[in-house]
Amino acid sequence: MKRRKKERQSILQETLASNPFMTDEELAKRFSVSIQTIRLDRMELAIPELRERIKDVAKQQLDDVRALQPDEVIGEIVDLQLDERAISILDIQSEHVFTRSGIARGHHLFAQANSLAVAIIDDPLALTQSATIRFTRQVKAEERVIAKARVIGNELDRTHVEVESFVEQELVFSGEFVMYRNNDVSVTK
Repeated sequence: MKRRKKERQSILQETLASNPFMTDEELAKRFSVSIQTIRLDRMELAIPELRERIKDVAKQQLDDVRALQPDEVIGEIVDLQLDERAISILDIQSEHVFTRSGIARGHHLFAQANSLAVAIIDDPLALTQSATIRFTRQVKAEERVIAKARVIGNELDRTHVEVESFVEQELVFSGEFVMYRNNDVSVTK
């Protein structure tokens, strides 16, 4: 169903306020309009493109990663509340997939989830003790994987982290990670 421009733009603003990670392609499909129409609407409303929205969200919501260097994280962290929750985005490119099938290699999805499980730990030393993982759907080139991690339990020197990864709204990977943490304040960053 086509909407009038003002109505569509109003709903577009609400949609991006609640989910700033939606691509122009996803929005065009959702509103049954062309990608160019979405881009024009965004320009009129002064809504930046996806990369800028991601950076804005990251600046507002990121704690500092303690257990990894920023370049050691697989994917781009866009939300991080240490010892609580984290979100990262990984755009699957040709170097992430098998040449013959175009399907993403599983170790990239695992690496995104595992590095997010390490990054969420509020400790200078965090290591994966164990992981139980499930791949629930194949991921292909040009798809965007959004991984969401949350701490589900703490022990003296262990933290349990659940990670779920999605393409659009579809679950593609899930994992439960037991993370060893040092809890020694003498370890330097």
